[in-house]
Amino acid sequence: MKKTVLRNYVKLIATMGVNVRKDQDVIINAELEQPEFVYMVAEECYKAGARKVTVDFDYQPLTKLAVKYQSLETLSKTEKWQKTKLQHQVDTLPARIYLISEDPDGLSGIDQEKYSRAMGAKRKVVKPFRDKMDNKYQWCIAAVPGAKWAKKLFPNERTSVAMEKLWEAILAASRATDDPIAAWKQHNEDLAKRCDYLNSLGIEKLQYKSSNGTDFTVGLMPESKFAGGGEYTLGGDYYNPNIPSEEVFTSPDKNTAEGIVYSSKPLSYNGELIENFSIRFEKGKAVEVTAEKNVDLLKKMISMDEGAAYLGECALIAYDSPINNLGITFCNTLFDENASCHLALGRGFMECIKDYDKYTMEECKKMGLNDSIMHEDFMIGSEDLSIVAYTRDGKKVQIFEKGNWAF
Repeated sequence: MKKTVLRNYVKLIATMGVNVRKDQDVIINAELEQPEFVYMVAEECYKAGARKVTVDFDYQPLTKLAVKYQSLETLSKTEKWQKTKLQHQVDTLPARIYLISEDPDGLSGIDQEKYSRAMGAKRKVVKPFRDKMDNKYQWCIAAVPGAKWAKKLFPNERTSVAMEKLWEAILAASRATDDPIAAWKQHNEDLAKRCDYLNSLGIEKLQYKSSNGTDFTVGLMPESKFAGGGEYTLGGDYYNPNIPSEEVFTSPDKNTAEGIVYSSKPLSYNGELIENFSIRFEKGKAVEVTAEKNVDLLKKMISMDEGAAYLGECALIAYDSPINNLGITFCNTLFDENASCHLALGRGFMECIKDYDKYTMEECKKMGLNDSIMHEDFMIGSEDLSIVAYTRDGKKVQIFEKGNWAF
């Protein structure tokens, strides 16, 4: 991929993405796949005024070794130095950039029972630190190609060709091919207008129907609001948490989901793919799941804690989206969730509550906001999906028709 194009993408991540403040620390999390690109991102963050840039590398084969050889007790433990590191982040609020490139099936074959229990234990320790930082710092998830990920998407190509094709797909999906900054400013304006319209309706519940069997309703809290595109921290810093992002989303009342939804794309969870699955809800809770592949993993996912079986997000994305129109199933949640409508199990978003800065998390939970150690998106959008909004003043408004926005 041409360096000039990559530099535009790098600038998008550092400026429109995390929008690094002068003298702010930055943490970059990345796989080992693209060290040169990581270098470029770090350099751009310094040019934007970063005081210090720290890079934390991940490597799936090392995770597999850890799961294989460490005891459950060791694998589950958060060391004292790790807690100190988390507290330092609470105190300093560094911007965070996540550059994802992992193999969607990269942890296939591990002891998922052991790994799920260990991750659950660690997330319980990490969550209070994350809660203290929530909405106070800028963060951005973006992607770069990984060799095994690329070969999974383009199996008939040489690795070098597959990598180039994945670069092209990532950059196209991320609106990063021509003038990324201008493209994202316009895109954020469009998403903001859609949010304003939806928030003006006073929606009480949403009804989803599709010929694949989805027949589902979910209620919204009176305090719920839709958000999308760029966001503001409580300190007033504007940033874009996901590159790409096509969604307009809200957090529902956790106790109101009823009916069944069918997945429209695979879900990569704990390094393995869950495929062709359905989830049935009663009184907000996922009470029955099916899957053609990895149903036990899906069951483990919804039992991570009490909130894992309840919804934390309803996201609206046109089926005729730039990502979906690429004709690629990325097997990566960042892209597939932005290809068409999705829901998320687990933690809801405080920022999806009106005047959320005036409430504590406990007060938001009493309103109906779900809380959990996890948040996992799964895709349900289809070409004939219908979504109807029922408003609090008794109106019925078509929001989606034939998979796309009806307004």
